[in-house]
Amino acid sequence: MAGVLRSETGKGLALSAPATLYVGLLVAVPLCILVAYSFWTQTYVEIDRKLTWANYQEAFTDPLVRHLMIRSVAIAGAVTLATVCLAYPIAYFIAFRTQKKTLWLLLITIPFWSSYLLRVFSWKLILGFNGVLNSALISLGLIQEPLTFLLYNEFAVVLTLAHAWAPFAILPIYVSLQKIDRSLLEAATDLGCSKLERFVRVTLPLTVPGIIAACLIIFIPTVGDYVTPALVGGSQGKMVANLIQVQFGAANNWPLGATLSLLAMLSVGCVAIVFVVAVTALGRRIR
Repeated sequence: MAGVLRSETGKGLALSAPATLYVGLLVAVPLCILVAYSFWTQTYVEIDRKLTWANYQEAFTDPLVRHLMIRSVAIAGAVTLATVCLAYPIAYFIAFRTQKKTLWLLLITIPFWSSYLLRVFSWKLILGFNGVLNSALISLGLIQEPLTFLLYNEFAVVLTLAHAWAPFAILPIYVSLQKIDRSLLEAATDLGCSKLERFVRVTLPLTVPGIIAACLIIFIPTVGDYVTPALVGGSQGKMVANLIQVQFGAANNWPLGATLSLLAMLSVGCVAIVFVVAVTALGRRIR
């Protein structure tokens, strides 16, 4: 029996070795390089490989870094909240209110058919000073001059990112809704629950895993997005990823860029852990 177990273990290790090696090369090795760079310093044209905490001290004491980090987490949180709140009714409608599920899922995935940059530029054209929205409002006589607050601020970044990541929120929530045993809903109705009570006490708690997945799928990459803030955010919508891109690019300060990247990853990880614990506890309390 022990020989069989050892044999099965060996087969499992052999089968998982390629994937483990792949992950190690593409994830662990770059991360280790990033950590090493964060303890080095840039001296004009070359890197001083003497270990130091100077980059971390600069990052923690620089008010610009703190401001951009807080703004990035706040924008990512706003995008996540807005996207999930808008995605849940759509997912609920597809799961429970229509028979044409394939058609609706196809329509949801249509944005994937176009480039991400093209969608961002589309919002720039819509929200611009002489864009589609301002031109339409002026033509209807609702405003006398173009609205200037629509573009190059945090609002534009949140709106653009919420639209871009909407399918990633709809699909996991839809899967959770689709997996709900319909007999549980019938039992809740037989026990005298209203539609609202049935939703709060049965449907919502059972879809918590889908909500958590949707939030993490949106929040984690949104914090590191620098393309959208650069195109539609302007000076008021810059995020920490824009600063990291500058350090690795124009500033040519890779050690500081690596430090900021690690701090951003750490911030995202802490927020994600707190969120998962809080939502899980809330779901248990609702039950």
